[in-house]
Amino acid sequence: MKKLFIKICRFLGYEIIDQNSFSSPTLDKELNEDLSILNEKSIILPLGKVKITKKISSILIIFRMNTDIEIWDQNKKRLFEFPKIEYSKRALNSLVKSIKFLNKKYSTINVKVIIIDDNSKSENLLQLKELINYNNIELINLEYSKYENQILKQKSKESFANLASLLQSFEIGKEKGEDLIYFVEDDYLHFEEMLFEMILSYERIASQINKDIFMCPSDYPYLYMNNEKTNVLIGNKRHWRTINKTLCTFMTSKSMLEKYWDKFYKNCLDRHEPFEKYLNQIYSKEVCISPIKSLSLHLTNINSSYGLSPLIDYKKLWEENEIK
Repeated sequence: MKKLFIKICRFLGYEIIDQNSFSSPTLDKELNEDLSILNEKSIILPLGKVKITKKISSILIIFRMNTDIEIWDQNKKRLFEFPKIEYSKRALNSLVKSIKFLNKKYSTINVKVIIIDDNSKSENLLQLKELINYNNIELINLEYSKYENQILKQKSKESFANLASLLQSFEIGKEKGEDLIYFVEDDYLHFEEMLFEMILSYERIASQINKDIFMCPSDYPYLYMNNEKTNVLIGNKRHWRTINKTLCTFMTSKSMLEKYWDKFYKNCLDRHEPFEKYLNQIYSKEVCISPIKSLSLHLTNINSSYGLSPLIDYKKLWEENEIK
């Protein structure tokens, strides 16, 4: 009778929880395992099930890279004080690890990575060659001349290049993206579960509120400096909080990119204050969330209010992503 009851429940789409054995006979899993099923349902104890309506089959990752400039617009050293190429290497390595972690869980999700390289030295690219080639990553050069008549004249060529690479990344996302697009800079270290958690949390939260959203992978400290109201949501294995500011590393859908293309485009035409002025305007109309605690670490200066997420073992993650 028990086996028949389980079969009937599975057929009807119901789940059974056995609190005595801490297991689910219908899912054939322990309750401390991941109970969600990609593109079908998100199950969080004891909140129950969310039917997935915002289904994800692909993610385009656009990695903006400059392997020479220490900190753009600042005369400061980064945490650990290595040459910039070392941050690019470890950031890319951590991203590859996160992709592999996702692929082990859900091999059906198509992941494509494009690097926009800002004039790296040949010796720096040589250090990245094996990582790029082995993982089938597409490397393209920043098209400076394409944007000379679009972006306003800047105080430095570095400022112009930063705006140009951002605009090129948005254009590529608009042209080649399908479902989700992750715009990421080369000074972010990622935990292995980053992509997995972001995609499953995206599906759950976007399906719950029935609209596409923005996601920032870092728990930025500057968001705690003011007494701002926020909502806390449950993702897959993390709490997430609503925010109204990000830097230029975030994930969203292609439909959001198209809906707010005017804002994305304007943000790249000049050095605004804050730099993400027009992106932040979007978050006053749409839901943007970041994880508690962080899934990615922004490796900036130790005193930066924008970077170092709280309650994280930075040195451990830094050492784990060294390429020997």
